[in-house]
Amino acid sequence: MPHINAAAALQFCMLLSALPAQYFLSQWYGTDSAQRIQITERLLIACGSSFTKSYLSVDAWADRLKLWLLKTRNWYFGEKKIKSANTEAENHSYFAESTQVRSPKPESIQFSVGQVIVHKRLGYSGVIVGWDVKAKAPEEWLQHKYPPAKQDIRDTPHYRILINKANGFGKSTTYIPEEEITIIMGLEVHHPDMKAYFSGYDGSKYIMQPWLKKIYPHD
Repeated sequence: MPHINAAAALQFCMLLSALPAQYFLSQWYGTDSAQRIQITERLLIACGSSFTKSYLSVDAWADRLKLWLLKTRNWYFGEKKIKSANTEAENHSYFAESTQVRSPKPESIQFSVGQVIVHKRLGYSGVIVGWDVKAKAPEEWLQHKYPPAKQDIRDTPHYRILINKANGFGKSTTYIPEEEITIIMGLEVHHPDMKAYFSGYDGSKYIMQPWLKKIYPHD
């Protein structure tokens, strides 16, 4: 079987396409053979030039490749950015770190941001810096924190606490349910992040910084 190269195949295809083209030309331009031949030549030259520019030009393929790479890059980084933003937003909604304004304040929330607490069982002290109506944390954390017998505690108010460094407790923050909290007055809390959350202490509770007061306007 004879070998047919790309150029020969292209010429063959163009010749085949000329047959239906001549038929339509005869319908539109009558039976004048000279006129049909002239128009056919023009069409073939125009089509061949267009095909060459579009498919046989290195520059044309380079432009296509650049466009494809640009679209792929925009899609990849766009998807990555969206996923990253969603993950970051999700992470900051856990452990009472969400910046969503807590208004109105639910009646189920007994305590307020700025109040000093003592843990009923472990005895350490600290200050409330945030709360959730019910526990908001990754499912893995909740499963570990609350075994099946304590699953109902997940639906009770939870508080984010800056732990008093004077206690010598290993952790600096914690997230605990309302049932483990006792309020105490007259005790100051020492923690490196206190000034970020509070501007002072009035003897009964800490005074929130303006940004924190906007989130908890009724505390």
